[in-house]
Amino acid sequence: MLCVSLVLSPPLAYADSLPDLGESARADLPPQLERKIGESIMNDIRLHEPTYVDDPEVNEYLGRLGQRLVAASAEPGGDFHFFAIRDSQVNAFAMFGGYIGVNTGTILTSQSESELAGVIAHEVSHVTQHHLARQISSQKQQSVLGMIAMAVALLAMRSNSQAAGAAIAGSEAAFVQSQLAFSRDFEREADRVGYEILQKAGFDPRGMSDFFERLQRSTRVYENNAPVYMRSHPITVERISDMQNRLQQAPYRQVRDSLDYQLVRAKLRAQQGTPKEAIADFESLLRDRKFASETATRYGLAFAQLRAKHYAAAEREVEALRRQKGGGSAMIENLAGEIRAGAGDLNAAAAIFRDALLRFPLSRALAYGYADALFSLRQYDRLESFLDEQLQSYTSDSKLYGLQAKTHAVQGRKLQQHRALAEMYVLQGRLLQAIEQLQFAQRAGDGNFYEQSVVDARLRELKKQQAEEAKQKK
Repeated sequence: MLCVSLVLSPPLAYADSLPDLGESARADLPPQLERKIGESIMNDIRLHEPTYVDDPEVNEYLGRLGQRLVAASAEPGGDFHFFAIRDSQVNAFAMFGGYIGVNTGTILTSQSESELAGVIAHEVSHVTQHHLARQISSQKQQSVLGMIAMAVALLAMRSNSQAAGAAIAGSEAAFVQSQLAFSRDFEREADRVGYEILQKAGFDPRGMSDFFERLQRSTRVYENNAPVYMRSHPITVERISDMQNRLQQAPYRQVRDSLDYQLVRAKLRAQQGTPKEAIADFESLLRDRKFASETATRYGLAFAQLRAKHYAAAEREVEALRRQKGGGSAMIENLAGEIRAGAGDLNAAAAIFRDALLRFPLSRALAYGYADALFSLRQYDRLESFLDEQLQSYTSDSKLYGLQAKTHAVQGRKLQQHRALAEMYVLQGRLLQAIEQLQFAQRAGDGNFYEQSVVDARLRELKKQQAEEAKQKK
């Protein structure tokens, strides 16, 4: 279910009537159900939300930053997932199941990694303090479908008020309207707990107050059209004062931004406007020396040149980055591979991705780039072995199964193609389509006895899951 962190101001009476925080929230809404609701909405976002940022580098960075904060929280072993939404407005939100979304506008507006970490720590706190479960604890009879409907309405409200109006016009309207906001107490608690997480994780705790103060000052410019974050997380004078009081007792800590933070911001900035405008933007920054990181700024210029298909110019910038001290980065190597692939030198691209994976084996972007290069080179046997190896470590990566299905398809291996597609659909929450693919696999007629037996067993398993889910919806 969509986190109610994206909300308008709550009715005061409702806020005052909220029960105290405690474990009773988890009794009313079991963690398994929270997770199921979160997964359902996250799958819908990935498949249907046009602003979802399907970029492994951006989302992996948010994941690393988020997990560092989670490790410093009250639930260090909690299952959290972080992702980006392409929206220039400043906002962040949490959903059931530990899914936390961050608008690209928030990343670009932040002036330090500690500021961005402060926003995410606030959202992590909403989850660890079980604010979401507490919001619906009074609706014990609400069905799973009803809660999912509410979540979809809240997501629509985040980005499109007209769509939100349609979403809450049905039978769930009253319930949705009663759940639109966190209480002031919840927001204050998220500030306090988030501050503690930020400090324990090794970030500058001033980042949180600096970011919120700057947003508060911006309301004088926006007047009645305040940024989404200001409307959904009302930042009061009292909240700012509370943060400042805590800072008076905290020792000064200077924290350097990570290179990945700077590179991700540069990449997002380079994706704005036309390629020509992006190139001019970064050339201006370099000429006037208006940057916090020259490495990131040159990376942004190279990315913009890649967008414009100026491959030679882009490669010159990347080679200069590679020669810099401390310039080693999976993102820089991935950009180098993309430039070679764009220029049509697939063998060189494959070599770059392959060698970089030895240095950065956890990079999903490098893995996808290498797989795409092998597919384009028609090196299917090598690709098949690579995908099998990757899937042993990343069993929940739906993209890998999609690549596997595409590889089996060009090889004419129909049973294996449908089986891989089925696993991809399962991970996307599309159980009906997964069952259909396994039924196609049964009829493919090109599998041996063992392969056919595996398909039959998996089909029985998914049909059992389908029956159980049907019971839960009643």
